[in-house]
Amino acid sequence: MRFSGYIFDVEGTLVDSVQQNVLCLQEALAQFGVLVSYEVLQLYSGLDGDQTLQLVAEELDHTQRKRVLEVKAKLYEAKYLPSVKAFPDVREVFETLRNQGGRIALATDCKGTALKRYLSLLNVEGLIESMACGDDVEHGKPDPKLVGLALRKLGVSAGQAVMIGDTPYDAEAGLGAGTAAAGLLTGGFAREALIKAGCFAVAAEIGDLLACLEKGSPHVQPVARS
Repeated sequence: MRFSGYIFDVEGTLVDSVQQNVLCLQEALAQFGVLVSYEVLQLYSGLDGDQTLQLVAEELDHTQRKRVLEVKAKLYEAKYLPSVKAFPDVREVFETLRNQGGRIALATDCKGTALKRYLSLLNVEGLIESMACGDDVEHGKPDPKLVGLALRKLGVSAGQAVMIGDTPYDAEAGLGAGTAAAGLLTGGFAREALIKAGCFAVAAEIGDLLACLEKGSPHVQPVARS
């Protein structure tokens, strides 16, 4: 086994929720008179919510950004969450990792009703050793604290762990916490963007992950950003 610890993002990695999240944020912003294209918002999918708003809605102050995120959360639960589905093969991949001696953690910015719904969809009860979520930290990814917390709960050294997500921000958070990083294309980011962020392996979807981890070299370093 190359790794003894596997830390997974959830949204866009284990559950198919990227489109719902982007559309929901777009709708919430529109309620505040801020119109942003889907394509622009998708570029920041997976980034900490407040950081995203600072980039796409510079005219909003801290209080307004907080209100937008509150509206988004309520709107998401009521309108978008019911259509989210788990990606195929998640349980099978988790079972394989566990059977090979791996330990599994989740590190996700989501929380509350959405997180409970995701866990019910995934059907991985008994396969996860630990979890860190949005309730545990002040800032989301790429801040490494979330991954660091999941790592400490998992009880595995950073050098023996890999962070697996669907965005460059997942990779940056993992590398910041000292783990390796691997990516999936299910979040809508190009393979090159994930590699540039530091992913040593990139798979089309989670069902292809194990083969990609075997082929990749965990010593690949992130490409410096211009």
